[in-house]
Amino acid sequence: MNRRTFHRAPEGERRQELIDATLDTIAEVGLKGATVRQIAIRAGVTAGLVRHYFASKDQMVAEAYRFMLTTFAAKAVDIGGDSRRRLRTFITLNLTAPVADSRSLSLWASFISQVRVDPELAEIHREGYLGFRSDLQGLIGDFLIAESQPASEGVCRRHAIAITGMIDGLWLEGCLAGELFGEEELVAIALTSIEALLGLSLGRDEDTAAA
Repeated sequence: MNRRTFHRAPEGERRQELIDATLDTIAEVGLKGATVRQIAIRAGVTAGLVRHYFASKDQMVAEAYRFMLTTFAAKAVDIGGDSRRRLRTFITLNLTAPVADSRSLSLWASFISQVRVDPELAEIHREGYLGFRSDLQGLIGDFLIAESQPASEGVCRRHAIAITGMIDGLWLEGCLAGELFGEEELVAIALTSIEALLGLSLGRDEDTAAA
């Protein structure tokens, strides 16, 4: 376990450092194994200082999960280009590192095991899922409109649900057994499947690389 050197920091910065240390610790030893003491050691502070910012381990875990979900996936707002390129890039980024790697899998596995039994984590998870799906639905709608295709809310919602499920499945496959797939193979499978679903081309590989 790497221990950070203590330094004085503003309140907001210190709180974020503790959240980062919480996620690092959970990724390494799991949710149950991550104690307040271990998190404090990793952050280079005392357990007493941790309790100054968080009333309990449960609160710290909830805040860490919320932060993880806000940074876990690529965001549509950060992607430029035309509607075709934005959708294709969004899919690509969410199936490649750092979104898809061993650390992300460790964190996901640790939190998801508690989502069904912890109402607060369940609500955070729901918000994260709906945020991702909303991003995707907006990208799909923009793309369909640009292609002069039907783009009602119902149509875009159904496509977003289906494609989110596909991304989730391929993401998990890549994280669990990435060595079984060629470079960018899962991305190519996702893009081909989405093209078949939408009945439209998402462009060439170099389009995404230039984004």
